Amino acid sequence: MNRITALFLEKKTQNLNIYFTAGFPKINDTKLVLKSLQEGGADLVEIGMPYSDPVADGETIQQANQVALDNGMTVKLLFEQLAGIREEGITVPILLMGYVNPVLQFGVEAFCQKCQEVGVDGLILPDMPASVYEEEYKAIFDKYGILNIFLITPQTSESRIRHIDEISHGFIYMVSSASTTGAKSGISDVQEEYFERVNAMNLTNPRLIGFGISDNETFKKASSHSAGAIIGSAFIKMLSTSTDLDGDTKAFVKMVKGQ
Repeated sequence: MNRITALFLEKKTQNLNIYFTAGFPKINDTKLVLKSLQEGGADLVEIGMPYSDPVADGETIQQANQVALDNGMTVKLLFEQLAGIREEGITVPILLMGYVNPVLQFGVEAFCQKCQEVGVDGLILPDMPASVYEEEYKAIFDKYGILNIFLITPQTSESRIRHIDEISHGFIYMVSSASTTGAKSGISDVQEEYFERVNAMNLTNPRLIGFGISDNETFKKASSHSAGAIIGSAFIKMLSTSTDLDGDTKAFVKMVKGQ
């Protein structure tokens, strides 16, 4: 069974997914940050593939992307960095998050095959249209056991949300607001109404809430409406000033979880 699927069967709420950019702050920090997140208690880890023209990411993650690219980070190098991680004791579900163009350049089947080889469980590609995924790529993803995670927003129609639920496995990424990552903090009454509206649809897949989650308060509030939450910008900001990546990463996870 896919590790993401297994996680949500076992743990229904308070799941914490932490995002970080591969090759940031330094090019060889990817594996260190991944291990520290697992040891700190993250339930899932989302590794960003640096890209020069991100469409959903705010200033903090854009800057991390640029630093990683300047460091020399590539998709090929990321797979090299992840090789052997499962044999080294990494058991946490891992997703790669990025944009579809680098995946197309790599070759979709070759990319999915490498994900399977190194132990990546799922992909988040915000600019991959659902129709294109269904018609052209779903069979390839299924062949290699890779889950494709779709995003929904407050503006997504009920019919589209239900369609995404039908073609999804694992979880649905529930974007909390129509903004870029890191642009807002906290959760408003309007956002809570959106969470409850989606909950009332009784979807098959669990949801994780992202955008605007940064601490224990927002994590708990998001988890009260979903299976958990995703934190990216707040963690990247911490990494950018850290002098002890291992210790600070573990402390960050425990802070968010209230441990």
